[in-house]
Amino acid sequence: MVAFIWISLAILTVWFTLVLTRDFLRHKKRLEPSSWRKTSVIGFVVNFFDVLGIGAFAPQTALLKFTKQTEDKLIPGTMNVANTLPVLLQALIFITIIEVEPKTLILMLVSAAIGAIVGAGVISKLSERKIRLTMGFALLITAGFMLARNLDWIQGGGEAIGLEGGKLLIAIVANFFLGALMTAGIGLYAPCMALVFALGMSPQVAFPIMMGSCAFLMPPASIRFIREGAYNRKAAVAMAIPGVVAVLIAAFIVKSLPLDILRWLVIVVILYTSTVMLRAGLVQKELSMDLEKK
Repeated sequence: MVAFIWISLAILTVWFTLVLTRDFLRHKKRLEPSSWRKTSVIGFVVNFFDVLGIGAFAPQTALLKFTKQTEDKLIPGTMNVANTLPVLLQALIFITIIEVEPKTLILMLVSAAIGAIVGAGVISKLSERKIRLTMGFALLITAGFMLARNLDWIQGGGEAIGLEGGKLLIAIVANFFLGALMTAGIGLYAPCMALVFALGMSPQVAFPIMMGSCAFLMPPASIRFIREGAYNRKAAVAMAIPGVVAVLIAAFIVKSLPLDILRWLVIVVILYTSTVMLRAGLVQKELSMDLEKK
């Protein structure tokens, strides 16, 4: 079964790489004015700490926003495209070294992928104001999960490596919605880990499930963003390549770090970014209403 998942991930990797390469080459003379250096550093940093459990989407949103590397409207698509190859590599690593009951793993991965395809189709067509408001609320939710984890409010877990019956159905439905929400900028790791704990599964099992879910949902979702042109090509490619290097370093060389202080710092940054996004979206709404009255 692991071999089947490996082959599936390999096919997704080749498919995604071909689509991204073709699109990038087609537009290489009209790339965005993003900085290769700044976006490369962002890609390396967020993927390095992603492997160690911090998560990539929320801090990546903050860094892209603070360094002004892309339009707010393009942030969801840019992050999904940029992180697809690093996440595929993470999944290959953790699915190989941690055992999960095959039926549970495959059904949760497929449901997340279907949710992402649906979510990407909706997000790629939203206006900049709606993107700002959606991401503002998404960041608040992400900060809430991170806060709950830091304060040990997310409890549970057991010894199970698979699910049956009603619990399996809950896991499938929940992962569908988590896959859809991830395309809007809500990281899947923290809520997926909470789901695994709540259903009585082993905490270790969370890693292949959440990384595998992202690996199966991100290629189809990212390809949807690519085909809609709803991403920053230069920033995405610049973050993807060092992101792969960062995953290898974090997984095989560093493996673990004392991250408690960093997690609290990330929460503060996420809350600030959420406030900025929501305020910008609300101000834009007020301006639109004023123009309509005139």
